[in-house]
Amino acid sequence: MSEPQERRSRQDYERGLPDHHDPTAGFAGAAPAQSALTLRLVLAVIALVACVVGAIGVLAAGAPVWWAVVLAVVGVVAAVDIVVIARRKARGEPG
Repeated sequence: MSEPQERRSRQDYERGLPDHHDPTAGFAGAAPAQSALTLRLVLAVIALVACVVGAIGVLAAGAPVWWAVVLAVVGVVAAVDIVVIARRKARGEPG
């Protein structure tokens, strides 16, 4: 069994994590891969807003309720993703 890990600091993430493999690193002068947390956050917020507006619109239009339920489930998934991303960014991960 491995020993418990210490909490990583912002500097650990800036230096890069051990055993991280970037297959494109240094290939043809390519820059190291970057995390796309900010893009993921923007897309999750857009999805959340679209799902809320869509679910309200579906219910107002009198369409089948299951459409609103599907949109609500996708909206909940987007909200959970926003929380996960916010925690990772607060922890200091770049992106």
